[in-house]
Amino acid sequence: MKKFIILLLVSIVSVYAANFSKSKKVLLKQIYPDHQITFYCGNPYEITRVGGKEKSLIIEDSKYYSPRKPFTKSGKENERAKRIEWEHVMPAENFGRHLSCWKEGGRKACKKDPIFNEMEADMHNLVPAIGEVNGDRSNYRYGADIPKVGQYGQCRFEVDFKAKRAYPKEDIRGDIARIYFYMSDKYNINLSKQERRMMEVWDKQDPIDEWERVKNKRVEKLQGNANPYIK
Repeated sequence: MKKFIILLLVSIVSVYAANFSKSKKVLLKQIYPDHQITFYCGNPYEITRVGGKEKSLIIEDSKYYSPRKPFTKSGKENERAKRIEWEHVMPAENFGRHLSCWKEGGRKACKKDPIFNEMEADMHNLVPAIGEVNGDRSNYRYGADIPKVGQYGQCRFEVDFKAKRAYPKEDIRGDIARIYFYMSDKYNINLSKQERRMMEVWDKQDPIDEWERVKNKRVEKLQGNANPYIK
């Protein structure tokens, strides 16, 4: 039975032999070049060169976002509050914990697992986010509450560290739901009844927008498969 499950999982790995590092480059240069806006805060960003290296940095403007922690504990500027990182909408723990390698040592133990690498690199599940926000969201589940403005300045996103929940703005909740449905179907990941019910509501309340369709087509062309929930 175990062999059958392994073979079944291997069969869903797409022809696109990706890894997370490669996906981030493809997303930056081929998927998002004309849509350089962060997912949670709507903060524009740009690709620039700093010290001879290419970096993706937000265009700093308090009408979009202000850092929760402008400085680190050592007193240095919080670099994650300035840069773009690629956020897994469905966190790696959610899709990784179903694999035996995850039980042996989490994300590090899964680095050589082809199934985990496929899930981690899936561009349908990746969006640009400000590094600090990405780090704060961690692997927390989304919650249904409306986010309170203030934790990240004018950004309509809230993280409740005690409850381990993240509350996104209303106009991306449908995007999140359709990504969750896709990941659940493609990789056989179970959603709790409560989580699925919430995602079904979000899907109806926030219809598919034009950027979702554009991204879906671009990812399909480069990765080889579409998100069937985006039509």
